[in-house]
Amino acid sequence: MEQPRKFVPPFWLVIGLGLAFLLNRHLPLWSLPWPWLGLVGRLLVVAGLLMILWPVSQFIAARTGLVPFTEAKTLVTGGLYRLSRNPMYLGMAFVLLGGGLIAGSLGALLPLPLFLFIIQKRFIEGEERFLEAAFGDDYLAYRQRVRRWI
Repeated sequence: MEQPRKFVPPFWLVIGLGLAFLLNRHLPLWSLPWPWLGLVGRLLVVAGLLMILWPVSQFIAARTGLVPFTEAKTLVTGGLYRLSRNPMYLGMAFVLLGGGLIAGSLGALLPLPLFLFIIQKRFIEGEERFLEAAFGDDYLAYRQRVRRWI
């Protein structure tokens, strides 16, 4: 059984946003000259927050563990989980992408690939093993019909 991580995914999102801010300020690399990207960024942040909050409400309603690698009592497969096995992580990626677009520089977008790598390696791969051990064939069937990201 996987051990709980000391730093949960929202921590990595905050670190990513902080890095985006610092890179935008001190290493912008290239300004994104299209003003409409700020609006797109705001829409992505809102969509990302909704993609985080809706699944959280589903986990609470199912009375199952919300923190990675804690006791999973129910396999949540409805709502956004019909489209992605990781909608909360996808929502966090949308928030990070949106924040980078709002900042308006290429430098602010650099933390996004690092965030995705950390989430994939530190959480998703272990969670998949954890859920397979907890739910067996039900999880394997779910995994066959729903993509990891989108």
